[in-house]
Amino acid sequence: MEKKEDVRLNKYLADQGVCSRREADRLIESGKVFVDGSPAGLGDRITMEMQVVVNGKAVTKVTKKVVLAFYKPEGVTCTEKDEHAEITITEYIKYPIRVTYAGRLDKDTEGLLLFTNDGDSSHKMMSPKSHIEKSYYCLLRKEIDSADVKKLCCGVKIENNYMTAEAEVEVVSKKEIILTITEGKYHQVKQMLEAVDNEVAYLKRVRFAFANLTLF
Repeated sequence: MEKKEDVRLNKYLADQGVCSRREADRLIESGKVFVDGSPAGLGDRITMEMQVVVNGKAVTKVTKKVVLAFYKPEGVTCTEKDEHAEITITEYIKYPIRVTYAGRLDKDTEGLLLFTNDGDSSHKMMSPKSHIEKSYYCLLRKEIDSADVKKLCCGVKIENNYMTAEAEVEVVSKKEIILTITEGKYHQVKQMLEAVDNEVAYLKRVRFAFANLTLF
């Protein structure tokens, strides 16, 4: 008899757009995931024929993969649930099927976000191993010189003495640059500019992987 292909439960939930793999593990640990009527365990593997229930709701198998390029305005918080947020990204987008964002943006940052219901695609877009390029338009508080541009390109030390990877810098004007990075550390762009004694006055992500925004 042919063996039915199985997958890890946390990957399955991510692939169906329910949540990230990490969040899936938290749900499993908290007893909120059932497989064929029985409580699931960490590391469980399932086949596509099994019925999975999360928080009392059956998981609908995804038949069509969706990838959305979305312009996030300033003031919208990149989170699915936050009682303190004025408006969350999921409340703002209101897409008819569940999609999750890849590569969050700060509340005060606007620009390009990618959404998908494909867990594998989301994981690849967010994984540091993928070296996905992200470009940011930066309006600076002070003028930037060639020496500081060279430092940004070669890498600078930010929080916890972390040395950033090589980056690309396009100088638009004395106070405007487009910074392209392949990492996603917390507040990385802001920290990189602070490392060269400058400050971001305005920030907008204009490219993420295959998707681009018109700058002006």
